[in-house]
Amino acid sequence: MDISEIRATIAQAKHHESATGQLRRLLTQQLPTLHTAIQLPQLQPVAALLEFVSAYIESAPDFLEAAAAIVRDARIEPCTQQLLQLAQDNFLKPSEADHPVGLDELMNEAYLLHRLLEELNDRYRIVTGAPLLPQDMDTTAANLIGHHLIGEPFANALDEAVHFSIDQLMHRLTPSFGIQPPAQAANEEKVWASEERHWPRLTQPLSLSF
Repeated sequence: MDISEIRATIAQAKHHESATGQLRRLLTQQLPTLHTAIQLPQLQPVAALLEFVSAYIESAPDFLEAAAAIVRDARIEPCTQQLLQLAQDNFLKPSEADHPVGLDELMNEAYLLHRLLEELNDRYRIVTGAPLLPQDMDTTAANLIGHHLIGEPFANALDEAVHFSIDQLMHRLTPSFGIQPPAQAANEEKVWASEERHWPRLTQPLSLSF
């Protein structure tokens, strides 16, 4: 995987946002119709939303890179490589368009990537009884906010794509998961400890909650 290509796409989208304010305008329009469960600060709510979306997008390559390291250490890389590659390829699709890529487009791709990792973690937990990813990589609350910002029915379509992709791979994933021996579980904890400083908590520092 070429994570640097994702980061370059994000940098270009941030530059586009600085020049146009396109996402800020979209979030301003959405503000009156946001789900009441999304708690925003009274002062500068749009700025808080913009900060959240930027962090949500920028964390995507970090999470993907960390997940790749974890599945490698857990010795399930062969059966998960296709899924992680799919997450990367989908994220890079907007950069193939003939127009400047904005943060609004990358929010959709970041949602798909985060949801793929969330679903992979959930399926792994069902099979083994333990999570694959550490608690600091739990993006459930952030994904709920992302779902509402993207809006239905498109967010639902992305969720369906995630479930379809995971289901297609489960026949290979399940036999490979097994129950981890203690030594392997300890190795994963070492990976978590070395990597988790790179993983932002996506809602707590941004004055957002769900």
